[in-house]
Amino acid sequence: MFLLKAEKVITGDGKTVIEQGGVVYQREQIVAVGKAEELEKEYPAAEVQEYPEGTILPGLMDAHIHLGYYWTQPDLHRYNDFMIAYYAQKQAEICLEKGVTTIRDCCGPRFLLETLRLAAEKGFVKAPRILHTDRGICITGGHGHEDGIEEVDGAENIRHTIRRQKRDGADWIKLLTTNRDDICEFTQEELDAGVAEAHRLGMKCVVHSGTQPGIQMCIDAGFDTIEHGNFLTVEQGKQMASNQQSWTPTMFAYHYLAEYNQKVQEVGIDHSNQSTETYSHHLDFFEASVQAYSENFKAIYDAGVKILAGTDMVMLEAPSVPIVEELELMVRYGLTPVEAIQTATQNPAEVFELAEITGQLRAGLQADILVVDGDVTKDIEQLRNVRQVVLAGKIV
Repeated sequence: MFLLKAEKVITGDGKTVIEQGGVVYQREQIVAVGKAEELEKEYPAAEVQEYPEGTILPGLMDAHIHLGYYWTQPDLHRYNDFMIAYYAQKQAEICLEKGVTTIRDCCGPRFLLETLRLAAEKGFVKAPRILHTDRGICITGGHGHEDGIEEVDGAENIRHTIRRQKRDGADWIKLLTTNRDDICEFTQEELDAGVAEAHRLGMKCVVHSGTQPGIQMCIDAGFDTIEHGNFLTVEQGKQMASNQQSWTPTMFAYHYLAEYNQKVQEVGIDHSNQSTETYSHHLDFFEASVQAYSENFKAIYDAGVKILAGTDMVMLEAPSVPIVEELELMVRYGLTPVEAIQTATQNPAEVFELAEITGQLRAGLQADILVVDGDVTKDIEQLRNVRQVVLAGKIV
């Protein structure tokens, strides 16, 4: 049994902070959370670990990540199935290093995430708790087709693909229906069919949708989470809140791409760099996305939409798993650090139907715990100072 003590304990519910707090856990389960002084008296046999100027909080969740996205690697031709698996394993380790103990992988090579999850369960590798969408589904020639996404047309074919992806181990179903223009690639009939079939089979569904009118079509179809939603309006946010739909804005990815492309414009395009070549033609889109996020994020949050923190960073030059950068943007746009942390703890746990397993520091839940130096309640950047990460009671 262990007792972790720190200056602050953030439980993950968006409001509760315990001063001079502590967390007691034994094996894989949290036993108690409260004032450290009281816990020491109640559990005198517990081994004490003190972080007098630190913060204890739940392990973080990344609601939109791609562990196996290798397509921007400079030596792409060398990435056979084995190399891709090693690459994904490395990304999984980076998640743990940054305090991310649960992820939803929003599409990757077929069987990769299902196999990585099994390997972690067997103890062959270290990885966070994994939920995944298998490969994802787009129209013929649609967004993502060049990156291994399944190309599927027609409502009946979409139903068939969803059934097969469930058979292959997918936890969620993902459709991709806009790129960087105003064309909604799937028809309303196809979107409706995808959502209905996923829900009929007891699965939730996520959609890549950044532009109008595609966002509205996806809201109307009933997707459980809207990813990106670059140009989501406040009125649409109110509709989503009423429908109990969630939003994963992935803001940092677009902020980074806007800044990166501004630099590219200054120095010229490096055509030998696939990342530069791929993204260099969309500067206007990225800049417009940044502007829309800055104007609408807080108002949409205030409308009651359940927001999930996700990174979606697949560019070679960018930081891996930039979960802290995403939370920093939320704070920049008006959230408190404690509110921002809720988007990476309680909120995704509820959406992922893991709220009785993880997502908060609460007795009876699994011991997914992050300890950092510094007071996160005052400065979200202190999340970068990771001291200890515990996943289901095991120090990782």
